[in-house]
Amino acid sequence: MPVLEKKTKPASRKPPIHICETDYDRIADIAVRMESNAPELSSLIMDELDRARLHKDRTLPNDVVSLNSEVEFVDTVTNVRRRVRLVLPSDARPGEACISVLTPVGAGLIGMSEGREIDWPCPDGRPRVLRILSVTQPARG
Repeated sequence: MPVLEKKTKPASRKPPIHICETDYDRIADIAVRMESNAPELSSLIMDELDRARLHKDRTLPNDVVSLNSEVEFVDTVTNVRRRVRLVLPSDARPGEACISVLTPVGAGLIGMSEGREIDWPCPDGRPRVLRILSVTQPARG
């Protein structure tokens, strides 16, 4: 297993994120539509999208979490590791290791690259730090 270099960031800044244009459009469309039912989550997702660096679909770096990529991450507060596929809510299947991009954790993962960390609150408000360990992209046709 490769040694991960800790990339530090100032406490008040979130790490840079990258997103391809297609993912941006799909996620923004859903976030706007859910604004009346879940305004806080909608705002959280739109804030993340607004700070993202946009890429053409084929130029997104392979180590960046995107829709349908598999990501292994660790919650550094609990030391719990998870490996999931990041999906749109309509693509989540019971019993599969998937997480919707429209959940708080999914919104925190999108656009992050291997080795990066982000301070991200638990649903109950407790702090947590998520560290991206690896990203595997789906086959692109």
